[in-house]
Amino acid sequence: MQTFTFLDLKPGLVGAKAMGTFIKRAAAEAKLRRADVEKTVRDMIADIAARRDAAVRGYAETLDGWTAELRVSRDQINKVGSRLPETFKEDFAVCHRQVRDFAKRQRESLLEIEVEVAPGVTLGHKHIPVRNVGCYIPGGKYPLVSAAIMSIGTARVAGVESIMSCAPPRDENGIYGPTLYALDAAGADEIYCLGGVQALCSMAFGCIGMAPVHMITGPGNAYVSEAKRQLFGEVGIDLLAGPTEICIIADESADPSLVATDLLGQAEHGPDSPAWLVTTSEAFGRAVLAEIDRQLETLPTKDVAAVSWRDYGEIIAVADDDEAIAVSDAYAPEHLEVMTMRDDYYLAKLRNYGSLFVGEETTVAYGDKGIGTNHTLPTGKAARYTGGLWVGKFLKTVTYQHMTRAASRDFAPIAARQCETEKLLAHKITADVRGVRFASG
Repeated sequence: MQTFTFLDLKPGLVGAKAMGTFIKRAAAEAKLRRADVEKTVRDMIADIAARRDAAVRGYAETLDGWTAELRVSRDQINKVGSRLPETFKEDFAVCHRQVRDFAKRQRESLLEIEVEVAPGVTLGHKHIPVRNVGCYIPGGKYPLVSAAIMSIGTARVAGVESIMSCAPPRDENGIYGPTLYALDAAGADEIYCLGGVQALCSMAFGCIGMAPVHMITGPGNAYVSEAKRQLFGEVGIDLLAGPTEICIIADESADPSLVATDLLGQAEHGPDSPAWLVTTSEAFGRAVLAEIDRQLETLPTKDVAAVSWRDYGEIIAVADDDEAIAVSDAYAPEHLEVMTMRDDYYLAKLRNYGSLFVGEETTVAYGDKGIGTNHTLPTGKAARYTGGLWVGKFLKTVTYQHMTRAASRDFAPIAARQCETEKLLAHKITADVRGVRFASG
């Protein structure tokens, strides 16, 4: 076992004093070919910006093997929908409703204000929805059907007027059937069978018949994430998300089997998906480690989960609840589960996480599929400074001000002197002329 302090484990956490012991430590550091990914994406964006539709169609053919029509017709949507089981549609409706209803409650909590801060000086702010949004839904090994609810459904609640959506072809029939149904049912205005960098560029630049969007959302692989990063500024983005993460805080009151199940439930996402356990009981940590080995023997997705657990899984024993909180906050995990005798204490004290799952009764899969909270969440320690996608991401909080003539006259010399201090003399004139103009007001 290896003992560490947070200053050893997480440089930059000034003042951290807690200690921890690794029962299992990650075997590998993330080896992203960042320079290669950056260059590939930069070249693709430049190519699409220059050649537009021709470039998009070329990438669709070479990268996705898709040569058919890119925009999905209403007939195709209806045909796919008619073939899907009613149980899927009913389950989807439940998840859609819960995410939509929670987003609606969040929207209602965002109040517009107007206040007179001084005689004759009225200030306010309004929440204005982004007008056009493009939502990307990845394909890959696991088609994330629920991602349509999280992005499109939430944008609709925010009041977005126009929603473009893209998803890559799954096979020769195009977009995975349940995903296509989800895109339509969640409220997309237009749906395109298009994946990866070319999809994001098409939405940002307005290629293949699309109107350019003002914001793009959605998860994806390293190339999709890098495309969002490079396109930021041309358009807004929700957030940058890397491989999915789970951290569980558990004490001896928890069930080692259940904790192991939840860790492996996220490890199956990909071979680079971290899964961390922080526990106040070393004996419990060792019991979970043994349970993971046992469950991996029969896990349906063990080929992926075993690699992820081997290379990125960690179990850390700490002295008490406060040290568990400090370790978790240092990791700032995307998903955080708490299974302890003091769940309310953790809920009150934890600071850095994307979404928190309190008690053994809930699990990450509930949040992923539609319990109501959004599953597009920060990874890579970004939870230190941001939350995930929510209705507020689709709103611009803009301010305004208006003043009486007397208030403008009274504030004019203050503003003028400030402008002069900053050497902004043309600014000063705009204040001075109002002081004169409204002198008799």
